[in-house]
Amino acid sequence: MIGEKPGRVLVLAPHTDDGELGCGGSIARFIEEGASIYYVAFSTASASLPEGMPPNTLERELREAAEILAIPEDNLIIFDYEVRKLNYVRQDILEHLVEIRGEVKPDIVFMPSPSDLHQDHTTVAMEGLRAFKGTTSLAYELPWNNITFTSQAFIQLKERHIMKKVKAIKAYRSQKSRDYTSEEAIRAQAKMRGIQIGVKFAECFEVLRWIVR
Repeated sequence: MIGEKPGRVLVLAPHTDDGELGCGGSIARFIEEGASIYYVAFSTASASLPEGMPPNTLERELREAAEILAIPEDNLIIFDYEVRKLNYVRQDILEHLVEIRGEVKPDIVFMPSPSDLHQDHTTVAMEGLRAFKGTTSLAYELPWNNITFTSQAFIQLKERHIMKKVKAIKAYRSQKSRDYTSEEAIRAQAKMRGIQIGVKFAECFEVLRWIVR
């Protein structure tokens, strides 16, 4: 991986918007550079929707966000496990991931941090690590869920990548009341991480596994 651009990137999202929040700018950059992005969401979180919204709302919003980022629809894998209960089906999740590993053969996998407070996020992180023992894996940050987060890897981003991330997250209209989905919050986080490495914008990751072949 050192000095090489990944050809196949897999993003693991416990819920439909986690991947865009954690690494949406990097997705935009990798696609621009010719990588194939695959996105797996394990829950459409229908039980968390505001009252009166159709249960498929977040799935529709994910598809819209993916289109903004230019992720092919064929590269979306969407499961409908119950939100906040992924730990009850962790073996099923592991088996899905092993199957996906064989089909996608990713060069790099993005997933939540194992220290994330949300039980669904922790489950996907731990099963992701088990399934992808032979693959470089990075954990994306979701600061509202992270008590600790080690800033070990950075991906430099440009204004256009941040704008794609902002637009993709805005597609989740059902989540607009959450402060961390605002453009201001997204830009502030990217700016802070950029300052750490002397650039305008960046996303930051924990190195879970780094493999040099």
